[in-house]
Amino acid sequence: MQLEIRPDPAEVGRARRWARSRLAGSGIGADEPLAETLILLVSELVTNAVVHTGCPAVLSLSLPGGAQDAATVRLEVADRSGRAPVPRCADGDATGGRGLALVDGLADRWGWCSEGAGKRIWCELDRGTQSQNAAYGSGVSAYEGLAYEAV
Repeated sequence: MQLEIRPDPAEVGRARRWARSRLAGSGIGADEPLAETLILLVSELVTNAVVHTGCPAVLSLSLPGGAQDAATVRLEVADRSGRAPVPRCADGDATGGRGLALVDGLADRWGWCSEGAGKRIWCELDRGTQSQNAAYGSGVSAYEGLAYEAV
């Protein structure tokens, strides 16, 4: 499943709505911690692509076909900017710049790779582990003060 994203901040909300609609038929309930975490990750990765690249992007979502406890969900955002994500430090008063630190703390795995003239940033969530971790709290504090600029 893919959604084309224009380089417009309003697209972030559209991407969240699109992801929520895909969850409905996948066996993942909207109130599951996995769903809440997935929507936050969609927000962060799409925001990074829209804000930092100024290029169109493509959001891809791979969901399990049924209600399997150990299924993996994969989220990818591909953009046309070849610039790598660059770590940076944000002070405590900064209103942004912590997107990839959140991804690092919430996803079971994540990474990025060059793809043609652009790049693809991906993350994975294991459905079986999400029920054991509190949504929005699995390791983020270990990255307090770190921020990444995804470009």
